[in-house]
Amino acid sequence: MALSSYLLAGSGAASPSFPPLRRRSHHFPPSLVTTALPPAQRWRRSLRFCAASSPPPPVPPEDEELTDYELSETTGNCDPLCSVDEVSLQYFEANYKPKNDLIKALAILATSLAGAAAINHSWVAANQDIAMVLVFALGYAGIIFEESLAFNKSGVGLLMAVCLWVIRSIGAPSTDVAVQELSQSTVEVSEIVFFLLGAMTIVEIVDSHQGFKLVTDNISTRNPKTLLWVIGFVTFFMSSVLDNLTSTIVMVSLLRKLVPPSEYRKLLGAVVVIAANAGGAWTPIGDVTTTMLWIHGQITTVNTMQGLFVPSVVSLVVPLALMSLTSEANGSDQASSSLLSSEQMAPRGQLVFAVGLGALVFVPVFKSLTGLPPFMGMLLGLGILWILTDAIHYGESGRQRLKVPQALSRIDTQGILFFLGILLSVGSLESAGILRQLANYLDANIPNADLIASIIGVASAIIDNVPLVAATMGMYDLTSFPQDSDFWQLVAFCAGTGGSMLIIGSAAGVAFMGMEKVDFFWYFRKVSGFALAGYVAGIIAYLAAQNIPLSLPTSLAEIPFITGS
Repeated sequence: MALSSYLLAGSGAASPSFPPLRRRSHHFPPSLVTTALPPAQRWRRSLRFCAASSPPPPVPPEDEELTDYELSETTGNCDPLCSVDEVSLQYFEANYKPKNDLIKALAILATSLAGAAAINHSWVAANQDIAMVLVFALGYAGIIFEESLAFNKSGVGLLMAVCLWVIRSIGAPSTDVAVQELSQSTVEVSEIVFFLLGAMTIVEIVDSHQGFKLVTDNISTRNPKTLLWVIGFVTFFMSSVLDNLTSTIVMVSLLRKLVPPSEYRKLLGAVVVIAANAGGAWTPIGDVTTTMLWIHGQITTVNTMQGLFVPSVVSLVVPLALMSLTSEANGSDQASSSLLSSEQMAPRGQLVFAVGLGALVFVPVFKSLTGLPPFMGMLLGLGILWILTDAIHYGESGRQRLKVPQALSRIDTQGILFFLGILLSVGSLESAGILRQLANYLDANIPNADLIASIIGVASAIIDNVPLVAATMGMYDLTSFPQDSDFWQLVAFCAGTGGSMLIIGSAAGVAFMGMEKVDFFWYFRKVSGFALAGYVAGIIAYLAAQNIPLSLPTSLAEIPFITGS
């Protein structure tokens, strides 16, 4: 994940006055839940029962740390899908500190100058490549320093995409050529956007029903070393079916109920980050970059799972073995929290969990059976789950939040729009031939394809892996490296696991940073070395495995899911 994600998470961690993400809880009267709680928890609980027009409850004592925030649930005139900004506005106004206006002014001025240059048809027509590179660099800088400039990266990404395509329309041989290129790029990008939209909604529905308790409730050990390995492998396999971000949120939430605040809990959270990134690298639906490569045909389902499973396991086992030797993992047994048993699964939560999980797993099978793009299988699963939740909660007005319309209001829509802007921007660079020129430069100076893929993984620890992989797909087509070649599989592995080396290198790391208030330098001192060792060991394992011929059993090869792509 880009440096911008680190700045955003770091800012959120340092400003506990802002009400962050909602924590699901049961609807009990305030009088029943506030009497036995300490002041800070009573203050957070009271947020849920204040109306949009009511004054905020008093701020808790400063000496009590706020470790479990809740987002206000509005009442009164607020409809179920409305924003909660009305309730938190008073807190925002009381705690907001203006950014450096000079930096903002310079950024806006630079953007205006870039826009003016784009309007200059004659200059752009003669210097299209320079204009597009300048706009892309300016937009990417805006994404990296989004917190310093107070600009949301999704908006910057969309603006960058439109500006780049405007320049392309000016520099193209004709407007019709640019329109045709844009149409082709939009078709490819929309497949990924629809896929992510469906997957995130399905996961949100399962989570709202507390379906993941079926997994987390089976973790009972309190031995530090054993818990380290159990958490790692549970996250590893969960991430292979869901995605690394969702798996991290679920598992870190579990850790907050299993282990009291300590260095050991931070270490377990770091294990979750490494395991989530490693688990998402070996399946087409486990990580957004792997999904991109799968949808565009660079990799296929079974060859990817067969080729990347062992390296992914190695990239997890090596850090786990090294972490087991640390002092934090050799302490006394950890006491569990009573909060774990306080949350109850929603009615028919097991059914929703089974159907949701089945819908995600069925996507590769659907693609193999029908030949249709994967997003169609994801939309099929979403449609089935939509009808199911409408049926099982029919007439239950108090459980509207368990239905799809409410889930759609809670998914990370701005994240999807960020992907849209980035992918459209990269598509414009590809259409202009800029990425091909970059690929030729790399081939001339770095002739080893494995080394290029490894460098991409290291870069993904600093730069967002989505544009890195998107740029790689534009730089090298299937004629340069055929489907399921070592290069594409190594790109999928490196881009997925390389982000673990820094806490800002992946969505999982940024989520862990925000939830546990982990400092960048703590992760760098305590975890980055272990993650680097796992990354290098995984690459070595993959390269070594290519010299060992592997074949699937004949019975498995007859299954459509196995033989298809």
